[in-house]
This record gives sequence, C-alpha cells and structure tokens, in this order.
Amino acid sequence: MSSTYEGFTAEERAAMKDHAQERKTAARRSSRADKAAEAARDVLAKIAEMQDSDRIMAERVHAVIMANAPVLAPKLWYGMPAYTLDGKVICFFQSAEKFKARYATLGFGDQAKLDEGTMWPAGFALTEVTAKVEAQIAALVKHAVS
Repeated sequence: MSSTYEGFTAEERAAMKDHAQERKTAARRSSRADKAAEAARDVLAKIAEMQDSDRIMAERVHAVIMANAPVLAPKLWYGMPAYTLDGKVICFFQSAEKFKARYATLGFGDQAKLDEGTMWPAGFALTEVTAKVEAQIAALVKHAVS
C-alpha cells in the first residue's frame, strides 16, 4: 500500500503556528477584561494586515457580526478573525490569501445553532460583501447565537 501523504502544507503549518502563538499570548494576559480587549485589538490588527479585497470584506464582516451578535467576542483563531461565545468558536473569517483560495470564507463552528434538518451549510464563499450579503450574514449570526 503506497501513501501519497506529504504532510501539512506550508499554509496549514503557518496556521498551526499562529494558533500556538495565540494561546501563549492569551495565557500571558492578566485579567479577563484585558484578555477580551486585547483579543479584539488583535483581530482588528490581523484584518488591517490583509490584502485589499480580503481586508475590505473582513472589515465589513466584523462590523456586521459585532452589530448583530454583540454577545460574540472577537479573537484570533489559527490566525483568522473568529467570534466566540463562552470560549467556543461560533464563526470565523478566512481570507482567500491565507490558503491561496479563490474566495474568502465565512465559516461556522459546530456550536453555531444553524441546524436545519439533517444537513445545513457551515461555510459560505465570499467574493464581495454587498448590502444583500451583509443582511444574509446578519441573519446567520443572529440565528447562530439564538
């Protein structure tokens, strides 16, 4: 039996290193309030580092999530902006550049309450965040935390 497994991609290894660094940084922060405020600043800094189209979409996604699901706390998760409830990732934004994909992704974790029958979407491709897309994101995040 031959194996074609070549290990993790460079992008996957970078994401794992990001995650390890995020955990170390969070552990060093002193109070809960400091951790939350610093985590939010980390997310905004990561968004600011993104290339133009990803950055513009991430800024809009962040604004929509914070306006429509203020119970969610922003934090970095594997180097991506993520939004948590009680420490569990509800949703995240993955830039197209991060994994050299042709589109960005708005993904939802298993804690998101999006269940609909026996099958439902947990990730959405984004190429542009229009007013219509903003409304869809708002509805999704409201539902995810309901």
